[in-house]
Amino acid sequence: MSVDAGHDECRTDNEAPRATPAHPPAHPPVSHDTLVAAGELLRALSAPVRIAIVLELRESARCVHELVGALGVTQPLISQHLRVLKTAGVVRGDRTGREVLYRLADDHLAHIVIDAVAHAQEG
Repeated sequence: MSVDAGHDECRTDNEAPRATPAHPPAHPPVSHDTLVAAGELLRALSAPVRIAIVLELRESARCVHELVGALGVTQPLISQHLRVLKTAGVVRGDRTGREVLYRLADDHLAHIVIDAVAHAQEG
């Protein structure tokens, strides 16, 4: 396979060069700031405990002690991971009396994690 240095298209050695389409690409270019923000989001979701927290919160809002019980890790560790997720805008906390009820900021985040877990399970 060879690539014509003047074009962004790939072709086999037997193919003639293709003309570049006159219409713009289907997706507009993504800004550098958007790519940085997406990287930060993915970095916030990179720890297994944080993935487990997102999976728990997709079911319903939970307080720290419920996450401790569901995930079997210590309260300080859950709190530390929630802080990372909150800073990244993945979760938000709503105070109810003495407890903070954590929930996902939006459904897109659950889909990202669910798709990643499904992909990992495929092998």
